[in-house]
Amino acid sequence: MTGMDLRLRDRVYLVTGGSRGLGFAAALALVADGAHVMLSAPHKSTASAAADRLTQAAAALRTQDGPAGNAAWAVADNADTGTPGLLIAAARERFGRLDGALISVGGSPPGTIADTGDDAWRSAFESVFLGAVRLARVLAENLDGESPDGGGSSPLRGTGGSILFVLAASVRAPLPGLAISNGLFPGLAGVVKTLADEHGPAGMRVNGLLPVRIATDRVRQLDALLGDPDEVRARVSQNIPLRRYGEPDEFARTAAFVLSPAASYITGSMIPVDGGAIRSF
Repeated sequence: MTGMDLRLRDRVYLVTGGSRGLGFAAALALVADGAHVMLSAPHKSTASAAADRLTQAAAALRTQDGPAGNAAWAVADNADTGTPGLLIAAARERFGRLDGALISVGGSPPGTIADTGDDAWRSAFESVFLGAVRLARVLAENLDGESPDGGGSSPLRGTGGSILFVLAASVRAPLPGLAISNGLFPGLAGVVKTLADEHGPAGMRVNGLLPVRIATDRVRQLDALLGDPDEVRARVSQNIPLRRYGEPDEFARTAAFVLSPAASYITGSMIPVDGGAIRSF
């Protein structure tokens, strides 16, 4: 048996939320193995600010060592009904194909059931849930990829390819103070399993990752809601079997593997990247 080759060179992946955090980390890992990436991110303040972040992210990806692929970007909000078509067309125009996607649905705002109003639920449903489902549904019919026997590029649209959702531990158990996440993410896990069932016969794989306490800016912000973030990190780490937070590159290597053809018999799975923190099987 030879060393494992992820077979990512010259493959093309869409990475939503790709300008920062876990999305950017995953893009780094993909590019480092020779893949090309189409980054997207919404404009939460202004489109120009989002464009600046994406431009910087793409530039950083292009400077990677090794077989490094290339990067392009588009400002696009998952809640926008036109986003799937825009991103697919942009990837095809720039790279000529699209092999898969990392759909980072984004973090939901903190809050309890009691203090989370209807508007917050509607907004989160549109962006976190429906936006992710719509994007995956359209992508599933428009990915290029290999035939199920690995026999090369398939002429059939939607044959092969890989879609990976970035979800959360709330898929397995409710998280304190994150009512929207607890309500929406288990449903997205069901969507992942259903898509895997529906598109598996064509060779397409659909999976979910469940990151827990990966050291990103968002996690630090959540820790700050509980007190001094460094003290919170030290305290929470004691409840993680590995006794530490994960690093973005640890998440990213897992994402790159699951997206890659090297993970060709993994589909319909929820895969924790958690240092052992999730206690359910």
